[in-house]
Amino acid sequence: MSKEKTPRRKKDPARALMGPIMLFYFLAFFLLGMKGGNWESFLLSFAVPAMIYIGTFGISRLFPADKLLLSLTNFLCALGVLILYRFSPQRGLTQAVNYGVGVGCMILCAYVVRYMPGWKWSTVLMMGGSLLLLLLPLAIGTEKNGAQSWITVGSTSVQPSEIVKLALMLCLAYLLSQRRVVLSVGFAGACLLILMLQKDLGTALLYYGVTLVLLYASTGSLSLVGVGIAGGAGAAILGYQMFAHVKRRVAIWLDPWADVRNAGYQIVQGLIAMVNGGTWGVGLGLGNASVIPEYYNDFIFMTILNEFGVIFGLIVLCMFLFIIIRGIMIANRSRTVFHALLATACSALLALQTFVIIGGNIKLIPLTGVTLPFISYGGTSLVSSLCIIGFLQGIASRNEAGVHADRALASLGGELP
Repeated sequence: MSKEKTPRRKKDPARALMGPIMLFYFLAFFLLGMKGGNWESFLLSFAVPAMIYIGTFGISRLFPADKLLLSLTNFLCALGVLILYRFSPQRGLTQAVNYGVGVGCMILCAYVVRYMPGWKWSTVLMMGGSLLLLLLPLAIGTEKNGAQSWITVGSTSVQPSEIVKLALMLCLAYLLSQRRVVLSVGFAGACLLILMLQKDLGTALLYYGVTLVLLYASTGSLSLVGVGIAGGAGAAILGYQMFAHVKRRVAIWLDPWADVRNAGYQIVQGLIAMVNGGTWGVGLGLGNASVIPEYYNDFIFMTILNEFGVIFGLIVLCMFLFIIIRGIMIANRSRTVFHALLATACSALLALQTFVIIGGNIKLIPLTGVTLPFISYGGTSLVSSLCIIGFLQGIASRNEAGVHADRALASLGGELP
């Protein structure tokens, strides 16, 4: 009598990754502690791996979560804390606090997306609130890098457009799921107009790209997308003609060496840092990428390449790619049009933002003032990026609940319970 073979349990890729990830950060912070003799580094060598473990497997105990998506996200967030702490312990510790706040907001967003019964009236409120938030910097905001998009409260700076992009994705996903194309285009156009008035063309590009992706995903109309692309090209030319800082960035992109001591200094130093890092990097704690202006924000990817090398940089890019692919998979498995469009928006935004900032760093495209998701310094940016993952987790949780319901129905022979 032959014995029945027990089915093998599927390997959990998140659990397989967790050991190497925790060991990497333990050794990284421990080495920084050995180099600088700072007790905070030794404390972080235990605290950061613990945060990654709790942020991956602890959250999955609250609701059915995509653990692989969580593990990749936590790795990138911890990488930001590590790089920032290596150059500025104060920034690193602040980013660690932002990381904790962001994880809390991620959980909240996941619950909202999973259990929200309806989006009609909340969409109306979000649309009005978003326009008011975007208008605030024009009234009481401060200018930074040519764009008036920041609000300063005491010693804290907040960028309302980072918050509004979350509302934009929710509103567009709901409106387009209800076939309200004209209203969705009008809302997105109003947001873009205000961003143009702020001279924040980098964020405007992200808003515009996500809107185009959702329009195509919901309507399938290439002609509508073509008109949108033509309008965007016209707006880009108009922005180039109107804003001096845009002309300067294009000139730097074409030839940064023409003004290497002033306007081109940042991108030239970034390219030098990348070349000096080479294939394997100069080593953690041994680089000098802090000479790059805004190294902790716009050019943090070049800082990573300098200390860890091009191979590690490609691994980081692969992690972003896997997160985006995971988001697309969640969209494909969604059981409602709204959730499918929302997951598509999240994936498109992360993809576009990553491409824009890294492409600007390596001189593939003109540099724009956006942050690298999960890694760049800034509380608003990190929290909003983690909220995007929260949206994806909420949708993934609903998908998993639907699968369990289908299995229960199938076990009853297709009859309703």
